[in-house]
Amino acid sequence: MMLGIGDVRDYIAGLGIADNNNVYCGKLDNKKDKSIGVYNLNRQRPPQTAVGGLNNSSYRIKSVSILVHWNKSVRDTEETSEQLYNMLRDTNNKIINDTKLLFTKMQVDGPVDVGTDDKGIFESVIELDIYYER
Repeated sequence: MMLGIGDVRDYIAGLGIADNNNVYCGKLDNKKDKSIGVYNLNRQRPPQTAVGGLNNSSYRIKSVSILVHWNKSVRDTEETSEQLYNMLRDTNNKIINDTKLLFTKMQVDGPVDVGTDDKGIFESVIELDIYYER
């Protein structure tokens, strides 16, 4: 089974950091304060194939980028982003919509501050790879 971006969105919404209606995938509609956007991370990587071919592969990797669009307080945004980062970093052996998530591999050592949007709302980005059972 393939882990889709909607599945990752559901998992992040279930963590309770932002209201379920403020967690989006693919597009952050209207950029409401205290929102989280989940996107596919388009990074080139060689295919992961086990010795012996695809039938011997036990896992796949889903690369995602998460935008934390919080509020006009840099402190609140940093604290929320760090909380989400830590929860994702420490995730292992969870079930996401019938798919077993094995573990995560963070691509940076913390949330990356990307400044503010045109309304002065602070934002940060978290990038990670999610390893899950095939």
